[in-house]
Amino acid sequence: MRALDPRQGQRLYFYPRSANRGDVVGEILEGLRRTPRRIHPKFFYDSHGSQLFDRITESTEYYPTRAEKEILRRYRHVIAAHTGTGRVLIEPGSGSSEKVALLIDALRPSAYVGIDIAGDHIQLAAERLARQFPELECHAVEADHSAEVQLPRLPGVERLLFYPGSSIGNLDPHDAVAFLRRWRELAGAGCGLLIGVDRPKQEAVLNAAYNDKQGVTAAFNKNVLNHVNRLADGDFNPDAFAHVAFYNPACSRVEMHLESQCDQRVRVAGETFEFCAGERIHTESSYKYTTRAFAALAATAGFRHRQTWYDSNDLFAVHYLEAEPRPPTRH
Repeated sequence: MRALDPRQGQRLYFYPRSANRGDVVGEILEGLRRTPRRIHPKFFYDSHGSQLFDRITESTEYYPTRAEKEILRRYRHVIAAHTGTGRVLIEPGSGSSEKVALLIDALRPSAYVGIDIAGDHIQLAAERLARQFPELECHAVEADHSAEVQLPRLPGVERLLFYPGSSIGNLDPHDAVAFLRRWRELAGAGCGLLIGVDRPKQEAVLNAAYNDKQGVTAAFNKNVLNHVNRLADGDFNPDAFAHVAFYNPACSRVEMHLESQCDQRVRVAGETFEFCAGERIHTESSYKYTTRAFAALAATAGFRHRQTWYDSNDLFAVHYLEAEPRPPTRH
């Protein structure tokens, strides 16, 4: 991992990604070969997809961002009293870094590390953050935070993970446990986790949030096909697929799909895929957790629940958890 020279007057470092294209193509093909077919939601986030997601968060129907920002603004000093100050603040999937900016003054981190799969997006976000907080040492890492990540070498103080937006809900529960375990190991002993989690609520509210009237979520969903085309030499026609999103109460999750509008043949990385009219590609799940259910999931991953804060409408939760000490090794 190589750091670029920091910008003049700013303590800002960018670590570009050295991706293995074969691994990316193989992951895309493996998902398309499944029944039902899948594309991992991380492939939403090319530069255009990241911009579209920022627009989604501003839509009238999409409540999670507003609710979470309300929590962070209202309780930032209380949160800091629980987490402590002066930690290295690490944000996997940092995106625009807008939410973390609400916490910097209260948490007073010794350094900030933002990690995002969209290199241009994370670099611009880190530059904005460095201008806003010129005394803050900022590290922008272009990486897939759902896979192996190499963190910059930073002082050996305790780490605080910040994972907002209910991104943990994009993972099936067993994958969510594996993800939290991996980051617990990466952040090290004594790490804390501040995490945003969406809560169960009325089905109509959930369906509206993923089907905004302006069609931004639909454009965001379809854009994944453009990204796959570039990554894996595909010839998907996004206009030949429709955005489908709905709440699945049996699984307590919203599902997003792309539904083929006709019988069609698509080539990806030299492989042919036949789609029947009405056949779907599952592009995202968004699980909704009660506080008790999420605390139980996190405990399986080695985190102890400490505190939860809610927005004024009880739509969303921000939890603070701490890594359990490792059990002694048996000989």
